[in-house]
Amino acid sequence: MLMNELYLIILAYLIGSIPSSLIVSRSQFNIDIRDYGSGNAGATNTFRVLGSKWGTLVMIMDMLKGLIAVKLALLLPYYIGNEFERTNFQIGLGLAAVLGHIFPIWAEFRGGKGVATLFGLIISISPWTALSCVGVFVVVLYLTRFVSLSSILASMAFPVFILVVFNVDNIAYRIFAIAVALLVVMTHQKNIGRLLSGIENKVPIFKNRDRRRSKRN
Repeated sequence: MLMNELYLIILAYLIGSIPSSLIVSRSQFNIDIRDYGSGNAGATNTFRVLGSKWGTLVMIMDMLKGLIAVKLALLLPYYIGNEFERTNFQIGLGLAAVLGHIFPIWAEFRGGKGVATLFGLIISISPWTALSCVGVFVVVLYLTRFVSLSSILASMAFPVFILVVFNVDNIAYRIFAIAVALLVVMTHQKNIGRLLSGIENKVPIFKNRDRRRSKRN
């Protein structure tokens, strides 16, 4: 049993290592996305450099990595009828995928920050929590157009939803929720510095809203 779990964790890491942003940037624009913008191989930098269409595609691809990795638990019959143990194992699989996204073996271990892949994990395990986090993300993004700030605040809201709003009693999931918030804040240190300095770039969405505001002013 332990060997089967180990094989699936390795597979989850390999799935997470699929460099979505590099695939899109190289196939569509013949560039390495890491040579532009923030130098990050994630959805946020893709939004910034290639636009909302390709940024959205990369975000969806990265989310699917987390979702598919979590579903690998269903390949082992033991976890199908054991929800508590399944959730714990799914967290491990999802974290392996996130690790793969951040340190992808297929892309010289230079990946993204793992937010979209983490979100795919949460969608699979706790859809209502994921939807709540999406609400926070969308509201902040609409108000500020900062994907980094939206990601940080949505991740910080995650443990609040788990511990307070939905009161999930799985201790491993509670620890995981807190760890996610800390991980996202840690991986966004440069973004936080740019936000505080007022030099963080906004993503090219909601431009029509901004034009209307400019005209009113």
